[in-house]
Amino acid sequence: MKTPTNTRSILLALCTTFMSMGAMAQMAQRTPTPNDTLKSPNVLADKRVMIQIYAPKASEVTVGGDFQSTPKPLSLTKNDQGVWSVLIGPLKPDYYSYTLMVDGVRTMDPKNPVIKQGISSLENMMAITGPETAFEDNKAVPHGEVREVWYSSNTLGMMRRMHVYTPPGYEKGTTKYPVFYLLHGGGDDDSGWNTIGRSGFILDNLIAAGQAKPMIVVMPNGSMPLPPQTGMPDANTMNRMRDLFASELLKDIMPTVEKSYRTLTTPESRAIAGLSMGGFQTLDVTLTRPELFNYVGVFSSGFFGATADEADTKYAKVLNDPSFNKGKKLFWVAIGKDDFVMEANKKTLAMLDKHNIKYQYKESSGGHTWVNWRQYLNEYTPMLFK
Repeated sequence: MKTPTNTRSILLALCTTFMSMGAMAQMAQRTPTPNDTLKSPNVLADKRVMIQIYAPKASEVTVGGDFQSTPKPLSLTKNDQGVWSVLIGPLKPDYYSYTLMVDGVRTMDPKNPVIKQGISSLENMMAITGPETAFEDNKAVPHGEVREVWYSSNTLGMMRRMHVYTPPGYEKGTTKYPVFYLLHGGGDDDSGWNTIGRSGFILDNLIAAGQAKPMIVVMPNGSMPLPPQTGMPDANTMNRMRDLFASELLKDIMPTVEKSYRTLTTPESRAIAGLSMGGFQTLDVTLTRPELFNYVGVFSSGFFGATADEADTKYAKVLNDPSFNKGKKLFWVAIGKDDFVMEANKKTLAMLDKHNIKYQYKESSGGHTWVNWRQYLNEYTPMLFK
């Protein structure tokens, strides 16, 4: 005998209900763990920060980051519930990055979704806010836009990405803007200045306060594809990477920007600056094609190793050109007094002094960190396009 259709429907609904109740019962039987309510990082009222991770089977957990004055990582302590923790600080209000190591394995903080991306690694980010961070905070001011822009690189034979900031009101207007090419450091990609670098918010706040002119900021990927190798790149590889970046900037990036955006294209309407590797790239482009940029910024950088020994010869034509200083409205160099590249920086300045190249120099506290580089961007940008 056939079961009526409506009866079958009722039976099916009952079976579904009982199965759901069974599944819910099984879920309810899961044993709660401290991880369910764990918060990390936990910024306390006194500016100390608790970093925690639930890892009951781990035997060692450490954390390191740019909140430290030394490179030695801090050890976390395990409680009887399997939660590892360390109390840091108090810290000066700023934006910091950190990385956990669990039994020697680089590990993201699973409770913190805010990350900084590099070319081969990730780091967590945390914010300790206060009056000191006002220049880089997301404030209630008119905001520009930061786009991810893909373009075809003839230099590298592949698609490449850059981040491009356009100032508030760009989409609704017809104005042409000066362009600032902002370069990141080694290990990062074109997202670095927009994430941990806070560049978009820094520009928004400066423009809103009338301290900087509205401008387009181009943040390219300065990390060139490396050939297969073991260990650190040798001098020949580094020279090739330097030349590839200069070629891509001049032949691919700048033409794409000037074709796709409303830009002013005179040297007095172009600026370039970079940190660490990006500062080295800035020096290379400036001392090879001095006619392109009237505003130059070098953050925590210089000519390194073999590049310092060859610089006098490689850039002799420009270094010995008495008209170089006339073409530069700003040549700004900044570094932290505890920066590990200070020796390279001093050698580079000595070379500039030898050839009577004029520059402005700032030596701040601190080392080779984004804590300094955001400050340098905030100080350098208002001096542009005057």
